[in-house]
Amino acid sequence: MKKLIIIPAYNESSNIEKTVEAIKEEAPEFDYVIINDCSTDNTRQICENHHYNIVNLPINLGIGGAVQTGYRYGYEEGYDLAVQVDGDGQHDPKFLDEMAKYLESHNLDMVIGSRFINKEGFQSSGARRLGIKYFTVLIKILTGAKITDPTSGLRMVNRDVMKIFAYDYPKDYPEPESVVAILRQKKKVEEIPVIMKAREGGVSSISPKKSVYYMIKVTLAILIERIRK
Repeated sequence: MKKLIIIPAYNESSNIEKTVEAIKEEAPEFDYVIINDCSTDNTRQICENHHYNIVNLPINLGIGGAVQTGYRYGYEEGYDLAVQVDGDGQHDPKFLDEMAKYLESHNLDMVIGSRFINKEGFQSSGARRLGIKYFTVLIKILTGAKITDPTSGLRMVNRDVMKIFAYDYPKDYPEPESVVAILRQKKKVEEIPVIMKAREGGVSSISPKKSVYYMIKVTLAILIERIRK
């Protein structure tokens, strides 16, 4: 199987080298592509100096647009599965082989790495955990599926879902919305336990000031997705 790691990166100069080198060490059977979302720091220079596989976006598209670019790349390059690994160092690539085997052996369309099954490693802040639980309940009500970590970016998909996401993917804070979208299409989604790390550098795209907007925006997007089809 051809397996691709999608690394969305915006101003990740303090993390990107460690992220790629960890992938090379822990997941050597995976290819990777860095989607540089028009970073204003020296993320691009670091990647080019190290001859990393990189796609440089001409304008900043946000996390959704960057990840969608990665799915489009993966689909058009003939990959069988793709997994998002954030460029901030939070996702541990040592779990990727296990996720790929689980995806294939259970005939799934998506497998999500959840930090809340075994409750090990970095668990996020208390306020964010409340928000995550809110989305878990909302998704359960709307789809019947229990997703313990609906905001997890560590998600692996097969080629069918890769094609869907290559041409239709939410633009802002896409994880909960995109999970609902494929559950609505009767795709099979499960979670496995993983251990995540605290961000080692850079700044999260979701600041405390943006949290209220995030909750309202994603809730409305999920509700619209629920009635769209």
